[in-house]
Order: sequence, then C-alpha cells, then structure tokens
Amino acid sequence: MTEGAISAPSAWMVRFAPLILPGARVLDLACGQGRHSRFFSARLCAVVAVDRDAQALSALAGLPRVMTIAADLEGGPWPLSGQRFDAIVVANYLHRPLLPALLDTLESEGVFLYETFAAGNEVYGRPSNPDHLLAPDELLSLLRERLTIVAFEQGRVGGVRPAVVQRIAAVGRGRRWPPLLPPEAGGAA
Repeated sequence: MTEGAISAPSAWMVRFAPLILPGARVLDLACGQGRHSRFFSARLCAVVAVDRDAQALSALAGLPRVMTIAADLEGGPWPLSGQRFDAIVVANYLHRPLLPALLDTLESEGVFLYETFAAGNEVYGRPSNPDHLLAPDELLSLLRERLTIVAFEQGRVGGVRPAVVQRIAAVGRGRRWPPLLPPEAGGAA
C-alpha cells in the first residue's frame, strides 16, 4: 500500500453490511485510517470512529456522518460510557478486557462484526504475541451467550499476505428472527 492510501474494506464486513440498515449508528473500533468508517458512511450510517492514533483519524476529517474520537483503548478510560450503537465493527484489533464494555454498548437488536488474527498467525509475521491472537473458537465462545451467531469462520487465508484469522457476524437477541442472510460471495442466495 502506498503512503496515505486507504485499504479497501474487509470482504467480511462488506458481505455482512446488509445486516446494518442505512441510518444506523455504527461504532468502528480501532479504526486506523477508517476504511470501514468510510464504507459505512457511504451506506448512510452515522459512524463513530475510535482509534488511539489522532494522525490516522485525521484521514476522516470532513467525511460526512463520521465523528472521530482519539482514545487510548487499552490504557485510558472507556471513551463510550453511556453510548449505544446499532452496530459495532472491529477489524485487526484485539484487547480482550474491552469486550464486556463493547457488548454493553450494542443495542439489543444490534449487529456485531468482528475479524482479527488468530493463533497460528505467528508463522506469517505480526501480530505474533499470543495476547493479540485469538485461540481456536475463542470469538464464538465469548459471544454465543450474549448474541445470536449468524456466521463464524476461522482458519488460514491466502493472498498477498497470508494470515490466520477468526471472523464473526452476530446479532443481538432482540433482533427479529431469522435475520436475512446476505448473498454468498459470487452469487445469489
């Protein structure tokens, strides 16, 4: 990626974005330069983009429907106390102690999309610290008591930079059952 270039949104986030309605209030946690903030803003969502790097957040300046918050998610206070979101998206970030507070901000019918690195990724480079790698089935285990799982996968992904990941799409228990599944990649449902 060239200096200043913004990555495309994750295919996982794009696939499950239809679960999030236009106008929804979306939290993009540890958003970096905001590839998902941009994507959901373009889908007419109101986005709160949070990251510790104020310089990275500056890439979102002037973007409609996006509010940024610079906050140290691991060493500072939880910056979103009392706030609620219709959807939460997290990519390539893991700080387990935040999960309860994060889930407490999700509306009862909200959407939770999470994708990050898992054990085995150390073979491919960073992150390699076990504190930043999910154990097998960890996301599923952490979320199944509070949310309804729509989709979960884990394993090695190829491409330019191979990695080991876990991905989950889940909805709050207040969501009307069954949720409408998005079309499978490459075809209609």
